[in-house]
Amino acid sequence: MQNKSKYSGIGIALGAAMGALFGVVAGHIGAWLAIGVAIGMLLGASIRRKPSCPQCAALHESHAALQRRSS
Repeated sequence: MQNKSKYSGIGIALGAAMGALFGVVAGHIGAWLAIGVAIGMLLGASIRRKPSCPQCAALHESHAALQRRSS
């Protein structure tokens, strides 16, 4: 399962990039950068993988092992 901070970091980076872009277009980089980071934090927090049950995890692991052997 992925780490929570990875999704938050990606969200912040995307939000900061979008905020900088809108800031350049609008002429208020500081304000839009802050807004973009806040939006990115919200997006990063909302992107989560659903945890799977132990039985499903074991099934997926055995399937991955079979694929590794066949390739």
